[in-house]
Amino acid sequence: MITLNWIGAVLVIIGVLYAARSAIFRGRMSNPHSSPTATRTLEPKHSGIRAFGLKANWPAVVLIVLGVVLLLFGSFEA
Repeated sequence: MITLNWIGAVLVIIGVLYAARSAIFRGRMSNPHSSPTATRTLEPKHSGIRAFGLKANWPAVVLIVLGVVLLLFGSFEA
C-alpha cells in the first residue's frame, strides 16, 4: 500500500523537476543579435531573478508544499 510518505516524496520530486524544466525551457539563453565586441554571456538581458519567481513557478511551489505537508502527516502515521 502506498503511504503518505511515498506520495509526499513523489510530489516534492515532481515539483522540483517542474521548476527546473520551466527554468531550462523559458527561452533562448543567448542573444543572437549581439555585437562580436560585446562580452559574450549566456545570460539573457533583463531576465534577472524573475525567471525564478513565484509568479512563474507557482505550480511547482504548490506541489512541493503539498508534498512536504504529506510527508509531515505521514511521519505521524504509525
